[in-house]
Amino acid sequence: MPISSDPLSADTLLETAVTAGRAAGSLLLNYTAAGFHVEYKNPINLVTDADRAAEQCVIDHIRSRFPSHRFLAEERGRIDETPSPYLWIIDPLDGTTNFAHRYPAYCVSIGLEYQEKCLLGVIYDPSRDELFTAMDQRGAHLNGRRIRVSDTTDLDNSLLVTGFAYDIRETPRNNLDHFCSFALKAQGLRRTGSAALDLCYVAAGRFDGFWEVRLNPWDMAAGAVIVREAGGRLTNFSGKDLSIYEQELVASNGHIHEAMLAVLNQAPP
Repeated sequence: MPISSDPLSADTLLETAVTAGRAAGSLLLNYTAAGFHVEYKNPINLVTDADRAAEQCVIDHIRSRFPSHRFLAEERGRIDETPSPYLWIIDPLDGTTNFAHRYPAYCVSIGLEYQEKCLLGVIYDPSRDELFTAMDQRGAHLNGRRIRVSDTTDLDNSLLVTGFAYDIRETPRNNLDHFCSFALKAQGLRRTGSAALDLCYVAAGRFDGFWEVRLNPWDMAAGAVIVREAGGRLTNFSGKDLSIYEQELVASNGHIHEAMLAVLNQAPP
């Protein structure tokens, strides 16, 4: 049974995710004040002890309410101890490089799949105390206020956002060609360094569209629900419905989506 059809269950799941997200966000702020240790997965891919502590914080909070549920987390990978249909998909610190440089553009991202469909998203930005939440068929909210995507209809009037993978120096599919193409088409481009926040900002109408390649499920799971429930559209570069287990994503207000797909599928400038 979908969680959206069980109000008590849905409310409990959302409340648990919000509590976990806020607790992890508070922990990240404490690390910002007290200091943290940085390690390198590769020359530009960082991990900190704050990442690991925040991830454990989220898992512990959820397990205390739902001990049989499964997890897919950025630092620990899959935790499949039971055959539960519920899978929590967690990025405890999306925007680690920003965090490590004390640039306040990072968040805690918590998504929930039920029988392989993303039905819940909670993203908490502790620096701004902004809590984005969404559940299937219940709309998207920012600090309890309903949010909607923008009504911009033309690509040349759009503010877009994107990101670059950690292996940008090695992979030929590094998004630089698409970035150059959109620079000639859109009103403006931004690169915040947090895909989860980018998706929230599309949902809130701050950005009109977002695209990126070489993403992971934890980059997309929560934000995709928030965009969808805010009235946005999500696909891969071919225009097919989004799968968070693919590595590419286009998210928009819907009005400019076809124009974005056209740019993504044209030859580079």
